[in-house]
Amino acid sequence: MIATIVIAAITCIDMMAAILFKPTITIKGHSVGTYWMITCVGALIMLIANLVPFDVAMKSLIAQSAINPIKILVIFISLALISIYLDEIGFFKYIANEALKHSKESQFRLFFILYAVVSILTIFTSNDIIILTFTPFICFFCKNAKINPIPYLVSEFIAANTWSMFLEIGNPTNIYLATSESIGFIEYIKVMWLPTLLAGLTSFSVLVLLFYKSLKAKIENPIIEDVNIKDMGALIIGIVHLGICIIGLAISSYIHIEMYLIALGSAFSLFICATVYNLVKKNELEDEVQTLKRAPYELIPFVLSMFIIVEALSYQGVTDKMFELLNVGHLNIVYGISSAIAANFLNNIPMSVLYSAILADGTTNSAIFSAIVGSNIGAFLTPIGALAGIMWANTLKKNDIRFNYLDFIKYGVLDGVPTLLVALLLL
Repeated sequence: MIATIVIAAITCIDMMAAILFKPTITIKGHSVGTYWMITCVGALIMLIANLVPFDVAMKSLIAQSAINPIKILVIFISLALISIYLDEIGFFKYIANEALKHSKESQFRLFFILYAVVSILTIFTSNDIIILTFTPFICFFCKNAKINPIPYLVSEFIAANTWSMFLEIGNPTNIYLATSESIGFIEYIKVMWLPTLLAGLTSFSVLVLLFYKSLKAKIENPIIEDVNIKDMGALIIGIVHLGICIIGLAISSYIHIEMYLIALGSAFSLFICATVYNLVKKNELEDEVQTLKRAPYELIPFVLSMFIIVEALSYQGVTDKMFELLNVGHLNIVYGISSAIAANFLNNIPMSVLYSAILADGTTNSAIFSAIVGSNIGAFLTPIGALAGIMWANTLKKNDIRFNYLDFIKYGVLDGVPTLLVALLLL
């Protein structure tokens, strides 16, 4: 047991160091993430040392159960492809640009509109995609408008990681934890809509208080580009497939089709329809190619290797001990706060894999939903809390915007603590 804990701890520490100091390496002009390589090494050591037998690990990976990580990855990658496709045809940039046009000279109006737009889009797509899409756009606009970008960037990040709790598909951690306990799409919404709504209102209120002084200044002569959708036909194809996918996921338990099949079928159909449409119009397949290139493939080895490490911890009895430690007092508070803290030591995806194993020992659904809340709002606290935080911080550096580690923690704690407590109390 001790050897398993030590190897898991060293893997997580090295992963965090890689995220902070060397998130990518360049190989023949292509940037490759280092964090997933470290977790793969950790998993390989666990297997070689027989801390988890190879056959036990493989059976877990291909098990016909809700916790099957391959099925969960299929759901996330499929949804990411649909969202990225919409981004490639200019949908998100167009929406953001329209928000800027309607803000006129008021920073308060702009602040509210951007928060609302990011929140709504996050609910139906993915927090990671929204953050990656909106961050460069906000940097560009604020530079041209000569206004402080920090209120809008912090608001965007917090909105995306708060409202991602609303639907099961908003965050891969939601998918993993909810699916591992066989929580259906509709059941998830019934529980999470109110905590998410009140958490969102809390986070927005705190943001307004934090940035009130900065937002009082007027926007002087903002430069707003004309942004148009590349092709309305392509947009309709993307929106229709996103809608079908969400509806299909919502009724999956009633039609007895697994969620991963619905998500995969929607993404596959999207690419077939988009390809046929462009071939008929004699267009190049640039959007489809770029969508496939931008998909978050690094999550596949990352999640699978972390799953093996957690499987080793479970095999050696570590998760049983953790279950005993956590199942004391008010479970909502214990699981919610501990998962938020754990996300900032492990990253929220590995944390979700670990907590799904702990929760498998038997507990109430309230503890599961509390861990989901912690996995989302825990991303506020430090850049390590979520992969989106790392990518967000790197985008700011590329745009010469000063926002260091301590700034992240300061705003994250001030907004995250009340938002987390509100969400947990409402569960």
